[in-house]
Amino acid sequence: MKMFMVKSICVAALMLISVLTGMQLANNGIHKMKGYDDPNFQNAVSIQESGNNISSTFLGNDISSHDIEAKKKKLEEIGAFNFFSSMGKKMSDGISGASKKLIKLITE
Repeated sequence: MKMFMVKSICVAALMLISVLTGMQLANNGIHKMKGYDDPNFQNAVSIQESGNNISSTFLGNDISSHDIEAKKKKLEEIGAFNFFSSMGKKMSDGISGASKKLIKLITE
């Protein structure tokens, strides 16, 4: 019986060490995948401010505040319609209405 207990504790310790090692390896893999240690992405974003004008560089592409304003204006003109958002609202309204009717039916 004592030998079985020692083996069980050894197996549990081995499994714990394996899980902790796997978590560390997964964490390192995620950091590599995201590019935290990649020297090409260390200075990927730079921002320069001169008066009212703000310009920035993202991965070698120059972006100015005028570009951002133009894109914002274009989005407002388009009236960006989100299909999934409207379907979610309709579905939640339907479920709320059905549950209210069910509660009202039960309480009467």
